[in-house]
Amino acid sequence: MNSIKKVAIQGVSGAFHEIASRKYFKNHQLEIIQCLTFNDLFDALLFEKAEYGVIAIENSLVGSIIPNYALLRESKLKVLGEVFLRIEQHLMVYKGEKLEDIKEIYSHPMAIEQCIEFLNPLRRSGVRILNSEDTALSAKRIADDSLKGVAAIASDLAAEKYGLEIINKSIETNKKNFTRFLVISSEKNYLLHNKIIEKNKASLCFRLPDEEGILSQVLSVLAFYKINLLKIQSLPVVGVEWEYLFYIDLIFSDYEKYNQALNAIRPLTKKLTVLGEYQKGERPKENKTI
Repeated sequence: MNSIKKVAIQGVSGAFHEIASRKYFKNHQLEIIQCLTFNDLFDALLFEKAEYGVIAIENSLVGSIIPNYALLRESKLKVLGEVFLRIEQHLMVYKGEKLEDIKEIYSHPMAIEQCIEFLNPLRRSGVRILNSEDTALSAKRIADDSLKGVAAIASDLAAEKYGLEIINKSIETNKKNFTRFLVISSEKNYLLHNKIIEKNKASLCFRLPDEEGILSQVLSVLAFYKINLLKIQSLPVVGVEWEYLFYIDLIFSDYEKYNQALNAIRPLTKKLTVLGEYQKGERPKENKTI
């Protein structure tokens, strides 16, 4: 039997981070380490309270989750893999409650924004829409305090864990709402993991000096080696005028050519860091019925 893996997530049990964790580690038993914030999650790994962490890094509707890029780079933790998850939001209540009983709805601000078309008529009818720290925590509070007249927007896993009834399913406005999560761990676990997987994707970080055409040169080198650039995210370097950090995701089919490309762009960059080399995650297939 596989050993139990300790996985840190942002949020309480039932959060989308837990669903992503169980999807990635589907053949393992997990002990979920609940962390209120992403800072707490990184601390859980750095202080060895957890072996792995799962962090949201980008959403198809709202884009990159910028603070997590900085946390990843500064922590020196490594990316072992990725997982894509379609985000379905559900309205849930204490058992026996109905839609007409609801006076308040709680959820994370991002979840509320994702369900705005469903919520606007309720808001206009006098229902209060209130922010909370976490989707699953909103559900947990209803269960813990047996709250009446209160609803939460969260995952179906949260409803199951806390014994709530889903009274409206899939209330998100956009049915093509996906989040990409990164699986992170220590350098030691990363090296062990990389011995048993076929690597075809990498996440890198580097700085570029304020020189004309320097980014174009880097991209040209990658193109020459037939490296597919999937994503590029730029952030200013704090305290250094006109200098930027670039986070990029690459896909490659030939690991040797990928290494050659790294060696070719290294002289053009500053502090080139490989955040992780891993196997690309499978993107959910589009559901034609929604």
